[in-house]
Amino acid sequence: MKEKLQDAIRERPLLGDGAMGTQLMLAGLEQGNCGEAWNLTHPERVLGIQRRYAEAGSDCILTNTFGGSRIMLNRHGQADKVAEINQAGVAIAREAFGGRAGYIIGDIGPFGGLMEPYGDFTEAQVREAFEEQARALVDAGADAILIETQTSLEELTLGIEAAKQAGAVCIIGSMAYDVTLDGSTFRTMMGVSPERAAQCMQALGAHIVALNCGTGMDMERARQAVERYKRVTELPVMAQPNAGQPKLVEMKVVYDETPGQMVRGVVPLLAAGVNILGACCGSSPDHIRAFRIAMDEFLTERGARHENQTV
Repeated sequence: MKEKLQDAIRERPLLGDGAMGTQLMLAGLEQGNCGEAWNLTHPERVLGIQRRYAEAGSDCILTNTFGGSRIMLNRHGQADKVAEINQAGVAIAREAFGGRAGYIIGDIGPFGGLMEPYGDFTEAQVREAFEEQARALVDAGADAILIETQTSLEELTLGIEAAKQAGAVCIIGSMAYDVTLDGSTFRTMMGVSPERAAQCMQALGAHIVALNCGTGMDMERARQAVERYKRVTELPVMAQPNAGQPKLVEMKVVYDETPGQMVRGVVPLLAAGVNILGACCGSSPDHIRAFRIAMDEFLTERGARHENQTV
């Protein structure tokens, strides 16, 4: 029986995957269209992306279900296919590993709106949408559920509670932070600090605290976030920083950090104690391949130092 993800990462850090959205667009997805529906209409293209991540060395792959809740899919006329899209997402990720061991993380992104009294959605509607998606991912065999790119504790809470209700054996909460204009710190769009987020996630029963995406959240800022998390919780930490800053080039959004630039932050993040390291917007299999090499070298050197100390 496979070891639980939250137990495996206490023994050694694992490598996640990279961006899905930008890779889908490179594969032909038009801006504004439903990438999650490709799990049913173009599964071979989704598989191709995730297989490249697996071949680059990913130990964990996120399902292509970021916008797979009923509320999000309804905007594309796909609300009646919640279960099918999410279950297919798990099956494709599993196939990407090609029979080797790997962890499938069921991905749940924001519902994409505001709850009352500021918006049109009730708490009950959001809770139900998250529970439905989480249940589909768990039933399909996801090893963990990731509630990601969160900016408010209210929505984060609904997502984590939904994952618990669905019976997820491992729950990850991930916040999106923005660096402040003066560069002195970072917090979510709703003003939530890493410390407050970590304490909330631990109180809710999450197994892993995480960060992803956000404005200015590069490898160094991710390292700082890991350290700030670890000051207030003993839970494992996952980090998925962006590949630099987005820029508009020939009417297309591109990110400015190459694999060679981004990989310089891998060892500092590992030294800070990150337990799962992946990448977010703008990253590619080439970034993850560079991460794999740096991570393996770090672990080999650490093992050699430990052996010398025990001789």
